[in-house]
Amino acid sequence: MEWKRFLSIPVCSVFLLMGFVYYITVFIFIEDWVGLQSSAGTLNAMIFTFMASLCLFSFLVCVLKEPGYVPSPYVPDVEGAAVPPHHEPLDNSSQLRRCDKCVAYKPPRAHHCRVCRRCVLRMDHHCLWINNCVGYWNYKAFFILVLYATIASIYSSVMIISCSFQKNWNFSGRIPMKIFFVVSGAMMFGLSITFGTLLGWHIYLMSCNMTTIENYEGIRAAWLARKSGHSYRHPFNLSVYKNITSVLGPNILKWLCPTAVSHLKDGMSYPTAHDS
Repeated sequence: MEWKRFLSIPVCSVFLLMGFVYYITVFIFIEDWVGLQSSAGTLNAMIFTFMASLCLFSFLVCVLKEPGYVPSPYVPDVEGAAVPPHHEPLDNSSQLRRCDKCVAYKPPRAHHCRVCRRCVLRMDHHCLWINNCVGYWNYKAFFILVLYATIASIYSSVMIISCSFQKNWNFSGRIPMKIFFVVSGAMMFGLSITFGTLLGWHIYLMSCNMTTIENYEGIRAAWLARKSGHSYRHPFNLSVYKNITSVLGPNILKWLCPTAVSHLKDGMSYPTAHDS
């Protein structure tokens, strides 16, 4: 079932983009800059190949890894559903939550995906480019993919700039080559900005232990709290270190491995600031 996610135009487009960026970076710009036969060319080609391999592996994990769905027999803990009155409209850390579309209860931080037509655990968003939801079990892989893609895009941009500076453009017959350099440079610069912005956004979300959905819900909750004379704090925001390790894991040596998720539990309950 998971392999059918590859039968998607956006997913195929990502594969084509990866192949195109890898080809022009290694076999055009690095080759034209220092030559692949030189020690500098071989080193740069090996570094970029390694980064491209990490991007590809992380992308495959994002596509194939289930985000985590709410099991059909899920029954909430009714005894733990009581919350203080001033928290009731503001957070869903311990409220009874029911999905109208699935006609079933859902645990905290779970949301219904209209594309997948199921409730996803700790849902962040549905990503068109991986043809999959980003949720509890594959959020780390998605974050690592964005990290590697940002580094690879910046590295490719540096290769293009370095190659452009050492070329002699003062002769005729190279107009198409100039256009190719400008288009490639603009494309890689755009990818670097896009991935860098996305990476910064998810670093912020991770440091606050929020998802994209919870961030927008928090904006409304904060407005309602101010309107009623209360203050609002995201209930799952523990501390920066605890927030990061809840996603990447307690072992720093495994932070950059997209498949190292042994620290994750069942995704049905989460510690809150109120608990501590």
